[in-house]
Amino acid sequence: MILVTNEHKAFAMEIVAINGKERKDMGKKGARQVREQGQIPAVLYGGKEVTHFSVDPNDVKSLIYTPDFKLAEITVDGTSHKAILKDYQMHPVTDAVTHIDFLRLIDGVPVKVDVPVKFKGTSPGVKNGGKLQKNVRRIRIKTTPEHLVGELMVDISSLKMGDSIRVRDIDASEGIEIMTSPGVPVGTVVVPRAMRSAATAAAKTVGAVPGEEPAAEEATEE
Repeated sequence: MILVTNEHKAFAMEIVAINGKERKDMGKKGARQVREQGQIPAVLYGGKEVTHFSVDPNDVKSLIYTPDFKLAEITVDGTSHKAILKDYQMHPVTDAVTHIDFLRLIDGVPVKVDVPVKFKGTSPGVKNGGKLQKNVRRIRIKTTPEHLVGELMVDISSLKMGDSIRVRDIDASEGIEIMTSPGVPVGTVVVPRAMRSAATAAAKTVGAVPGEEPAAEEATEE
């Protein structure tokens, strides 16, 4: 885990080190040969250069199979590049990764990424028996590499039973533009079914006289 800081805040972002081997043959035949050797064909683009290379599947596991947002430091033939995972393809039957796209990070050049949302604080609604429901797991942001964050924090300390917090309520740090629609609910404190049933039963008894049996319906003769 590497601690990345800027002048506004400190946040932990993990950087995954990847050692790649440059590929000369970019055709389908070359890609098939790479896979037959137990490697994954990959491409790094962004800026003026496009680099085609191969990677070991074990090097990218922690980058692909995770809910966290991580950076990649890719070294190809002695040259290192900071990058983000942009896309990948998987085999329809085996689920093996068959190709990876990386986007090179260039200082000052904006990128759009999806970062996880995490809650902070204690909701009064949850304290009173409500259940916190996460409606959105990731938020799309636009920012430059120097302002990049690994997650967005959402304060739920004011959420009462039945309340929702929306994208517009997220306090993003300077240099970050939130791209997800502002009206989208991020989290909701829902009323559990048992509590709803109890409330309904209580409402039905409102107005009844204590100790008095409900009046029986009169029989109707044919």
